[in-house]
Amino acid sequence: MATVQPTSYNGIHYFAQGWKLIRLPGIRRFVVIPLLINIILLGGAFTWLFYRLNEWIPRLMSHVPDWLQWLSYLLWPLTVLSIVLVFSYFFSTIANWVAAPFCGLLAEQLEGRLTGHPLPDSGWLALVKDIPRIMKREWQKFAWYLPRALGLLMLYFIPGFGQTVAPVLWFLFSAWMLAIQYCDYPFDNHKVSFQSMLGALRQHKTANMQFGALVSLFTMIPLLNLAIMPAAVCGATAMWVDRYRNQLGIHERR
Repeated sequence: MATVQPTSYNGIHYFAQGWKLIRLPGIRRFVVIPLLINIILLGGAFTWLFYRLNEWIPRLMSHVPDWLQWLSYLLWPLTVLSIVLVFSYFFSTIANWVAAPFCGLLAEQLEGRLTGHPLPDSGWLALVKDIPRIMKREWQKFAWYLPRALGLLMLYFIPGFGQTVAPVLWFLFSAWMLAIQYCDYPFDNHKVSFQSMLGALRQHKTANMQFGALVSLFTMIPLLNLAIMPAAVCGATAMWVDRYRNQLGIHERR
């Protein structure tokens, strides 16, 4: 196995790099479809959400016990934050499922550009043939995520303490899950197993949490969230090239 090449770059660096890399000539055409999918699904979902919040928040706050009404000034913004966090992650997950084949193609082409070994455009037929394997991988991620997410959501039913800590824990969990989601594209392109990928990501957990936290934050910001998917794929691919490619002994094989 190749020697790990250390890097001083953190997750913030790779997140910023993602926004630069989506503008590279020759890469932009692979950005278009993930970008359009994100605009349609996430843009439409958030437009609908912001019309509904004024109706949902009073209903949710009416379930706060009388003895906790003095905490309403704190619980109200936490409730809004919780809804936006859960909603943004839910719809970004749907968008990622739909766009997964195109995100994988974007990661593949960008990796070739960054390593100086451009990969041939394998065409739409090869992409279609790869869809069942890609969808199986997306299901693996979802199966890992679902029981943990349900456990966190149960905290929202605990008045006071649960409703206070749940948004914080959900944000941290979303950061980790989004790092997994986007880093998985270059890992999966090289047929690295899901468990092997998790082990590799845990070795650099702080950097990955930084990266995932910024992705999570930008997913909640209107307009910026429309371009977050391709930017996150590109940032995660740059991280793969710098940190994980040599660590896993991967060279020019596909």
